[in-house]
Amino acid sequence: MPLHPQARDYVALYPSDLNTDLATLDLSTIQELRAQDGLALHRGPLTKLPFVRDERAEDVPIRIYRADPGDGLLPILVYFHGGGWVFGSVKRNDAAGRDLAIRTGAVVVSVDYRLAPEHPFPAAADDAWTVVRDIFARPAFYQSNGSVAVIGDSAGGNLAAVAAWRARDAGLRLAHQALVYPVLDVAMDTPSYREFAKGFGLDAEEMAWFARQYAEAADPADPRLSPLLLPDVTGLAPATVVTAEYDVLRDEGEHYAHRLTQAGVPVEARRFDGAVHGFFALPGLFDQAGEARDYVARRLRESW
Repeated sequence: MPLHPQARDYVALYPSDLNTDLATLDLSTIQELRAQDGLALHRGPLTKLPFVRDERAEDVPIRIYRADPGDGLLPILVYFHGGGWVFGSVKRNDAAGRDLAIRTGAVVVSVDYRLAPEHPFPAAADDAWTVVRDIFARPAFYQSNGSVAVIGDSAGGNLAAVAAWRARDAGLRLAHQALVYPVLDVAMDTPSYREFAKGFGLDAEEMAWFARQYAEAADPADPRLSPLLLPDVTGLAPATVVTAEYDVLRDEGEHYAHRLTQAGVPVEARRFDGAVHGFFALPGLFDQAGEARDYVARRLRESW
């Protein structure tokens, strides 16, 4: 399909994700960019909920959302925000955390994992795993009914996928993993990387820059970095994989869904035609964001 009209308008304004000379991005500039959010008004309303509280899972900051006013036990949804492992925070994604709590009916635990380059690989992956492990260890604290799922978009999708296989290997059963245009292989050699390398929001060059900030010294085949290369995917949690048609990350997400299917893992993959990377996080700009969130929420509710 051609670009969706809303996606076409978006890339006319933001032809690249960072929209700057990557060579100028030193640590001080990165920190300045973190303090800005030109898209804040498009991330959705900060809907008032009966329960929003900042806590810690071991040493990792988290924010807990609950839309249900009661005190009964509920499923837990662990949310990992995007931002290339370099940008993003619980605060920036506050609207998304609230929205997920409303749409899914679960207790949402949004994770403020450590960011690169100050905290390189595997810091973010380890923080993600710490939170999932803590939820299983302290179900009463989280008001958990024992059903735990993970969700993440972009780099957050990477962390969700990594947490899912680490949970399997630890004998902890996840109900579901929802991966939204996830980063799954830092090799960056798929046809979608070549086809959409420039001018569609997230450039191939920018994605390579993000990967260098997070994991330049790491083995690119390490499944904590590239879960697509995990040798054995049998027994992983059932999955929903969302991809955008005009996205460098499209092919690796769809390849991962195919690998899971071949291994007997229940999977549903959905490509949003005409969409660009990042649409899920911006309901104020993309009608497809609400459609995708409804779809993912339905899949999660079915898993519970």
